[in-house]
Amino acid sequence: MNTQLSTSEQIVASSESKDWWRGAVIYQIYPRSFQDTNNDGIGDIAGITKRLPYIAELGVDAVWISPIFLSPMKDFGYDISDHKTVDPMFGTLADFDTMIETAHQLGIKIIIDLVLSHTADNHVWFQESAKSKDNQYSDWYVWGDAKPDGGPPNNWLSIFGGPAWTWNTARRQYYLHNFLTSQPDLNFHCPQVREAALDVARYWLDKGVDGFRLDTINFYFCDAQLRDNPPLPAEQRNADIAPEVNPYNHQNHLYDKNQPENIAFIESFRALLDEYPAATAVGEVGDAQYGLQLSTEYTLGEKRMHMCYTFEFLSVTKPDVQRFAQVLKKYQDEASKSWACWAFSNHDVARHISRWGLEGAQQQKMLKLLCHIILSLRGSVCLYQGEELGLPEADVPYDRLQDPYGIAFWPKFKGRDGCRTPMPWEAEEKNAGFSTAEPWLPMPDAHISGAVNTQQSEDSLLSFYKQRLAWRKTKTALIKGTLENVAQTGQVLSFDRIHGNAGVHCIFNFGEADAMHNIAADRPYKCLESDASESPTVSEEGMLVVPAFGAVYFELL
Repeated sequence: MNTQLSTSEQIVASSESKDWWRGAVIYQIYPRSFQDTNNDGIGDIAGITKRLPYIAELGVDAVWISPIFLSPMKDFGYDISDHKTVDPMFGTLADFDTMIETAHQLGIKIIIDLVLSHTADNHVWFQESAKSKDNQYSDWYVWGDAKPDGGPPNNWLSIFGGPAWTWNTARRQYYLHNFLTSQPDLNFHCPQVREAALDVARYWLDKGVDGFRLDTINFYFCDAQLRDNPPLPAEQRNADIAPEVNPYNHQNHLYDKNQPENIAFIESFRALLDEYPAATAVGEVGDAQYGLQLSTEYTLGEKRMHMCYTFEFLSVTKPDVQRFAQVLKKYQDEASKSWACWAFSNHDVARHISRWGLEGAQQQKMLKLLCHIILSLRGSVCLYQGEELGLPEADVPYDRLQDPYGIAFWPKFKGRDGCRTPMPWEAEEKNAGFSTAEPWLPMPDAHISGAVNTQQSEDSLLSFYKQRLAWRKTKTALIKGTLENVAQTGQVLSFDRIHGNAGVHCIFNFGEADAMHNIAADRPYKCLESDASESPTVSEEGMLVVPAFGAVYFELL
């Protein structure tokens, strides 16, 4: 592969550039499973600091760290009992400060996962709110009276299964929880709640974080009238919304989330971010039905979210060229004014190497093709820890499961533990260098053989990711350009990335055989790079041979 860099195109990004996030590559760390340094089997902040040189060498711009706040860990940190305290499991605030300082010295931005839509039920806010209907915190959570028959206020369902309401005997009311019963939803209709959320964000910005990944941003407000959700017709139900075994699939979620009042709060949050030199936020839109629509709405203009974390590829069940083209055309048609943050894997879904059935002799070729694609899309990119190693989904036995979601729906749905197993560093070390103690989740044998220290050769997947990330930084159009001319012919997907007078024509062959592609264009072009063994040639008719599972890039002059 020709990877020669054009120095005239090199992008020198200022560390203080306010739009550093636009086109950034963000490496997601699940801290419980990244690196353990105190030998308790659980990853920690000091472990992240230890491995920051690895992340810097990989070539990403920032890391996103899943929650490290004080928590009872019923949902492993997404249930927070104190937003301004690091859980001792992960270390101390001093450890956090050291991590920030080290990251910045290495040129890495730090984004932390901020969960504002709900808290843990042992949070002091909820403990006080649950005592009575007339105290300082009484209106801080979503409470509802029982129906005349004693049932919950409406038909809303929890994503984790069953009703989204639980009875509280002290108040003699139901409280709302869109997730676990131990995760009561905050009432964002209450001004004090909105101020408290902004205060939490300011606290961490003052400590030096560069931004936030905002968990379930579309869940902040629910319908003030608590109206019932309508049923979703059976023909519209799909596993993109929730696993098929989950009744959450049976509703059209019009009233439990996605409320118009959300926009004003998002604008308040953005105003806070704008007080800092280069702070950013990516909002997770947890909605498979209206995701792109909401992403556009939430990122419109300069007063809302910088970008939205999209689920379109996280819900794709196989790397089918037609499906990929459909997603990109839909994005081009419906959300071209938004700024997406794309991902193939994360801490909530099966790793894409397994979810998409990538196996056999062509596995590595397909993984490299997918790396080409995600680093060529318009938007920012999230890479999940171990993705660069080609780690498959782990098969965690029932007696080792930790995830309450998986335990509830076993065996039809095995939950999220399979993508959360420890990161393998040194194959010959105990637990592959993650910890000398028994890890909180098992270390799969298949992961040990793909450990970081086994992938130092030039032809490894890890080396390929490093090459692609370095090459991408030389192409302004791939980082900040528009997405245009999405097309699919046979097994070939193509599109243009345009930025000012610069443009890149991107061509990807999903097929197992070489394919023909028409490169005829209205402007001159030259080949930038190709997976072909020799530099590709274009016939007089504009036809190009694209190698199997290959990528070809042309510069539009």
